[in-house]
Amino acid sequence: MYFEHIQILWFLGVIPLIVGLFILQQYRRKKSLDSFANKAMIGRLTPDASRRRPIIKLTLICLATGFLIVALANPRAGATIAEGEHSGIDIAVCIDVSNSMLAQDMKPDRMERCKQVVLNLLGQLGGDRVSFVVFAGSAFIQMPLTNDYSATKMFLDQINTELISEQGTAIGDAIDKGMATLGYGDDGSDDSPQWEPNKSRAIIIISDGENHEDDAVEAAKQAAKQGIMVCTIGIGSPNGSQIPIVDGHGNTTGWRKDSEGQVITTRLNEQMLEDIAKAGNGVYANASSGAVEKVIKQLDTLDKQKFGASKYSSFKTQYMYPLAAALLLLIIELFFLERRNPHINIGKLIKRKEV
Repeated sequence: MYFEHIQILWFLGVIPLIVGLFILQQYRRKKSLDSFANKAMIGRLTPDASRRRPIIKLTLICLATGFLIVALANPRAGATIAEGEHSGIDIAVCIDVSNSMLAQDMKPDRMERCKQVVLNLLGQLGGDRVSFVVFAGSAFIQMPLTNDYSATKMFLDQINTELISEQGTAIGDAIDKGMATLGYGDDGSDDSPQWEPNKSRAIIIISDGENHEDDAVEAAKQAAKQGIMVCTIGIGSPNGSQIPIVDGHGNTTGWRKDSEGQVITTRLNEQMLEDIAKAGNGVYANASSGAVEKVIKQLDTLDKQKFGASKYSSFKTQYMYPLAAALLLLIIELFFLERRNPHINIGKLIKRKEV
């Protein structure tokens, strides 16, 4: 199972907030009652009051809220293997795994936001083949072309900033490796027998744009000459952020520094990413503002190629089950009263039966 909009699950954090507000409200209510009368008198004045029923109603509301949030995240499961003729494009997704992707100017951090963008992208593709390239100071192919999106998500889970020890941001090398996954010769030539320049191939660069290693714009131009569209998605903030040093428990223990001992501030270089996209006949989009939709719209301008008969995994959406559970819980909560019904006394009914 996976969630099409996994970022929505962050809203599950409202449930502890609801519980906290309930506890605060109950505390204030008790304090007000204590100032009004003693405990014995309060019991006589409110004989139908129940201490458990408000807690049960709170539990129902919290469960319903949780199920609604899960439904909005659109869980998908029940993978089936389908076979048939289909067409689409080949896409090389190049993911920045340099240390700057640990910056937290996009929550929870740039690396996790990058994965969310890729998941959103995969959810909107229709039979297109995808490959992964990861890059920092150098680049390597992490996953070859495939239309098996379940396998793609497993590879995506393994991506982190520890995959490449050589630091830097070699976007040009990433573009070259992306071209290689699309069938272009590894030696940078176009005489590879399987290579046929056409308009059904694209490269998507997801990075903060701080290119330090090579001429990424020139690499994008070379890709465009071979009919490969290059699009870019910016991760981060132009205002910049420091890069945390995180221990094995996820706690920040300090901040990364340069060779002179100064704390490093990493900034999103939108101009660089825009220049790369322009050179590659693609578009640039910021991850914080509908990036996937903008890139998908640009990819739709490419001609489709026929892949022939192949097997691929198909997932079924499962949002209706948590949605139904949420609605049922809300209905139960609506008819569940906070006070006991004086006309219904379970204890008396039991005694009558015994007599």
